[in-house]
Amino acid sequence: MSRLVAIQAVLLDWDGTLLDSFQADTRSYLEMFRALGIAWGVRELAAHYSPDWYNVYRAAGLPRDRWNKADRLWRCAYRRHRPRLMPGARQVLRELRCRYRLGLVTSGDCGRVLPQLRQFHLTRTFSARVCHEHASHRKPHPEPLRLALRQLGVPPANSVYVGDAPEDIEMAKRAGVRSVGVIGPFPTAKRLHASRPLALLESIRQLPRLLAEWSVVG
Repeated sequence: MSRLVAIQAVLLDWDGTLLDSFQADTRSYLEMFRALGIAWGVRELAAHYSPDWYNVYRAAGLPRDRWNKADRLWRCAYRRHRPRLMPGARQVLRELRCRYRLGLVTSGDCGRVLPQLRQFHLTRTFSARVCHEHASHRKPHPEPLRLALRQLGVPPANSVYVGDAPEDIEMAKRAGVRSVGVIGPFPTAKRLHASRPLALLESIRQLPRLLAEWSVVG
């Protein structure tokens, strides 16, 4: 690897990367499916999982005129769960914040993600926060990531994006940002590997060391 441009900003996904929300997410989907009379279980959800939940609705054959109801049912179910941060995530963010500007780019909605940031006392950790309402396109379109980069005032070449889904990697590549995949609890590991990120980590705990290694590569 030739010398890389200095890293100034690290942007991260939320669900599955920093937040261990798989169980809460899955149970909320299954409850929503039951309420709508959709015969889907864990296997079907895993086969069609996407950070863009409208892709899940399409795969399940849910008519568009029922999407708003599905959203309400999912949110109602999710409120009963209290997902925790991924192991090591808080310490990783502390380390990264000392060296880089941090941004959060998530497909999650503000009504859920921002209260979670407050719950974990992470609101001030991120200098840029982009949820799905902030952009007219969703991952893997590069618009959400480009919006966060503008908020940070950092060029794509000086940035890294970290996520657990292939849509994260494609978004980073399309935005001209270095991509790092991290294996999380969601059923995306095989597709994440196939998306060919610049680096693939088994744990978010490995991220500070990777970035330190990149900074000294000759």
